[in-house]
Amino acid sequence: MVKKWSKTKFSEIGKSHYLSSHYNYFILRKIIDSDTHFLEERISDYFYIISGFAFSSKDYTEQGVSVCRIGDISKEGKILHNKMKQLPKKYSQKHTDYLIKENDILIGMTGDGKYFKTGLIENLENNILLNQRVGLLRLKNKAAKFNPKFLAYLFKLDKVQNQIKIVAMGKTQKNISPFDILNIKFPKISIKNQNKIINAIIPIEGEIKLLENSKKETNEIINNIFAQELNFESQKFNRLKKQQKFKSSLQKFSNNIDCRYSFKFHNTAGKYVYDFLCSTSNKRIKNFILEPIVLGKGVSPKDYDQSGEYYYIAMSSIKTLAFEPKNCKKLKIEYWSNNLNKSVQVNDIILARSGEGTIGKVALIEQEGIKAIFSDFTQRIRLINYNQKLAYYYFRSDLFQYMVYTNKKGLGNNTNIFPSQIQEFPIPDWTKAKQNKIAKKINAMINNQNEIDYKIKIKQNEINNLIENAINKKEER
Repeated sequence: MVKKWSKTKFSEIGKSHYLSSHYNYFILRKIIDSDTHFLEERISDYFYIISGFAFSSKDYTEQGVSVCRIGDISKEGKILHNKMKQLPKKYSQKHTDYLIKENDILIGMTGDGKYFKTGLIENLENNILLNQRVGLLRLKNKAAKFNPKFLAYLFKLDKVQNQIKIVAMGKTQKNISPFDILNIKFPKISIKNQNKIINAIIPIEGEIKLLENSKKETNEIINNIFAQELNFESQKFNRLKKQQKFKSSLQKFSNNIDCRYSFKFHNTAGKYVYDFLCSTSNKRIKNFILEPIVLGKGVSPKDYDQSGEYYYIAMSSIKTLAFEPKNCKKLKIEYWSNNLNKSVQVNDIILARSGEGTIGKVALIEQEGIKAIFSDFTQRIRLINYNQKLAYYYFRSDLFQYMVYTNKKGLGNNTNIFPSQIQEFPIPDWTKAKQNKIAKKINAMINNQNEIDYKIKIKQNEINNLIENAINKKEER
């Protein structure tokens, strides 16, 4: 274990209203204090903050008023309207204090400790409600001489992110308070120069938008290719998903072994997906499983050992649909040795089996020789005679994900899906040559999107450099 030491005075600890005294605090404190010209004004001088409301996931509907959660803000600061959940339309009248307005700045008050997401509301067309753990910065009426767009840019700078990180509290996830946000400092720059910087940035933003418009999301690529190869009617599927009513019979209710009568289980879109896939293939996932699907196992704090080399793959480790070692805790060697049946190897697929928003998330293990145990509320799928990369893409597709949606049991974070259900799902029965061809086609299109992402990142760095250069030129302030 690498030990890090830091010497300081009690007066330095006293600078923190949380009396923080850990190593990272002093490192960040030194970096923040070195930028004295950046510490001239506070956000509270110009803005006030509103914290979101704890809307219940059990109230989500197919149509209604959108609710913005932390996951609906991208790291790049985009507001992901198409991913927002819906609440009953009456909530927009019932919770008017939580309605988002034009030029509001949204900030996620829970993050991974490395970056806290923010986004500016522009061209607002429909009502959006603010969910819990999302903060909203709104310009004070008396403070007309400040451009919210400029502050939204500042939030992307390390100099502001460091001020958030230093007060973020928690272990596996970091939280900040409204007070912490209002206490963030930034340089004093006139509204004239703020607008000047923004005018220089707008053309670059236009270039970024063109790149973004040429880009397709990974799941859009996956869905389109599967639809093409299977001759699946995506438009009909999307139309059926929006239906709010369905007809059934008592016989149909009694025919399902769990006597289930929920809308999601009996809706026509779910039946359409399942019937279609069964009509194109008589194979089930169980026909390609090398061994029975295995469930993970929980650990206790005494089993963790951050100096070890054995990863513990939790649901949070695959939340981006990829295995993220940096987000994993480590295990003691004794735990690893006693749970080899819960270990993973290259080409294993790990599937999250519980929780609203995480159930169905998958990751493909692509690292050779990895030493890892998969956690409780996940399951390991080890396939044979099937292209593992294509299977992973299939599990990410709307076809598979909608089968998870229609078959999961429970409500909110208590939803679950089990191996006995997963192994009975249909899967395309293509020849190995065709599997390889389709997987290669998807890979190529995803790589093209990654090149676009790289170009966007370069443009975003140009924007950050423009802002930092303007800040560092005191004569322009």
